[in-house]
Amino acid sequence: MNQKDEIQKEALAIIKKHNRGTVVMSMGLGKTLLGLLDMAQNFTEYSSFLVVAPKVSIYKSWIDDAHNFGLEYLLDHITFTTYRSLSKKSLGYQKIYLDECHNLLPTHKAWLNSYSGSILGLTGTPPTSRDKVKHDLLSSFCPVVYTKSVSFAVDNKILNDYKIYIHHLDLDKTKNTKFGKGYTSEEIIYKFWSNKLAEAINSPRPNKLMIQNLSIMRMRALQSFASKTNYAKKFLNKSSDKTIVFANTKKQADAICKTSYYSGKTTAEKNLDDFKLGKIMQLSCVLQLSEGITIPNLKRGIILHAYGNNRKSSQRIGRLLRLNPNETSEIHILCYRNTVDEKWTNDALSDFDQTKIQILC
Repeated sequence: MNQKDEIQKEALAIIKKHNRGTVVMSMGLGKTLLGLLDMAQNFTEYSSFLVVAPKVSIYKSWIDDAHNFGLEYLLDHITFTTYRSLSKKSLGYQKIYLDECHNLLPTHKAWLNSYSGSILGLTGTPPTSRDKVKHDLLSSFCPVVYTKSVSFAVDNKILNDYKIYIHHLDLDKTKNTKFGKGYTSEEIIYKFWSNKLAEAINSPRPNKLMIQNLSIMRMRALQSFASKTNYAKKFLNKSSDKTIVFANTKKQADAICKTSYYSGKTTAEKNLDDFKLGKIMQLSCVLQLSEGITIPNLKRGIILHAYGNNRKSSQRIGRLLRLNPNETSEIHILCYRNTVDEKWTNDALSDFDQTKIQILC
């Protein structure tokens, strides 16, 4: 029995002791297979299972694993749905499987309170106490009962090793950025939104909605600045390895790479297939590639924005951890110096091995 099989066996034994629980399992250890094996343990000819996923494309991994591991007989007993449609489903399922269960929202609470059956949550990136709402949801309906982290998988050579490089950039001081009816600099725009936000926070009667909107406006401004796009293009020109770029917008993705992948692009699937096959060595994308897709021989990634969210960063970095265990991938994160972007980047990487992170000034 190999190490992955031992982990699966250990996790199944723990799950069996809990009517409701979540398994936190690094990519590469087989979360989907674990869910199917748990179904097999509980299977009767009358079984009915509900698999909930963040998007329809993830259903395929369940179907493929069922066929690959001789569990295809389960498929006639599985109903698939998305988190968006969960509240419309019947309450009569024997067990529900919450794939990427960090996608649970308060709007699911009423349905989950009404459901009386078993629940198994599956995720590689559980919400932390910093995200109190989602953390409390998970604790209430399917608390964590078993964990095997990315660090465990890397240390035990199940996943390849990695290095993370933070590239500190200065905001552009040149007045070449459209703002309102004229042009000004990235630095001035950032200061404008930061001052507006500070005024709202320090107001005698702070308005939460206004503070939230101003925070979003500042974040969108940082995401749209051309200096990161230009830096990424120059850096990409020096790369001969298979490289993926996680951009913030479709416009950025198209500007950085000749080939890109995002919702609505007519050549998106062909571009992704060509990238997987090695016909092209560079691909830019937006959020749609963060979950559920594996790219063979992917050695380098460039992330334009870390979002202050360790889950999104983990999903993106996870695309770079599918090499031979003896190889090392590189993750390059672009970060604006002396801005809130530094805090976002630090927060996003807080759960990663800090000895594998290097700051490039």
